[in-house]
Amino acid sequence: MKTALITGASSGIGKATAIRFAQSGKYKLILCGRREDRLIELADELHITYGTQSYPLCFDIRKESEVAAAIDRLPKEFERVDVLVNNAGLALGLDPIYDGKLEHWETMIDTNVKGLLYMTRIVSRKMVESRSGHIINICSTAGKEVYPKGNVYCATKFGVDALTRAIRQDLYTFGIRVGQVSPGHVEETEFAINRFEGDSARANIYSDFTPLRAADVADAIFYMVSAPAHVNILDILMTSTQQASAGLVDRSGRKY
Repeated sequence: MKTALITGASSGIGKATAIRFAQSGKYKLILCGRREDRLIELADELHITYGTQSYPLCFDIRKESEVAAAIDRLPKEFERVDVLVNNAGLALGLDPIYDGKLEHWETMIDTNVKGLLYMTRIVSRKMVESRSGHIINICSTAGKEVYPKGNVYCATKFGVDALTRAIRQDLYTFGIRVGQVSPGHVEETEFAINRFEGDSARANIYSDFTPLRAADVADAIFYMVSAPAHVNILDILMTSTQQASAGLVDRSGRKY
């Protein structure tokens, strides 16, 4: 049985991905995040529902020392990571560059870019040793096109897009697959409520159209890892049927 490590597994796309992998019955799971109670609750739920063996791993991905210590304390049966899903990420604020908050910028860069790098550096070393593995990064349509007031968030996701392609070039001779999923608007996540720092009125951005759901992205991730060994899917760019670009959304009602 293979082992998949999922960052940001306590909610949203990460949690949906854990559920999708558990449903297959083919994976043990390492569930990573900062909210230990939620990780333990999810691990218990997956065990009861699907019989999945999971290991909750609580740490702050923004701190390299915590990432290294967390991987070092994995039990022997979870030491080999076959699939790494770099899902942890967030947006904070929606401000023009001259009004951007430095703490927002630092948190987004530390989480979306540096956290991904810290995790990939450690896990990919072991994959290189075993000459196998699969790394999937969660990018965004914001890594393909910028939008007004999205400045730093978009920059971090453009960074994820570039890193995915660069990591692929570093690892392909070791039989390691590398790709990403780049979704547009996704509900059933904490993206909007985090971006607007708990302001539920501003975060109510999905009521007039049907966006992607977290499970839709999880299905795309699982499709990538389920492809034959000789197939590497580099990027799945996906949006709701009602979304055509960052700024073009059919907000005439929830149609699906």
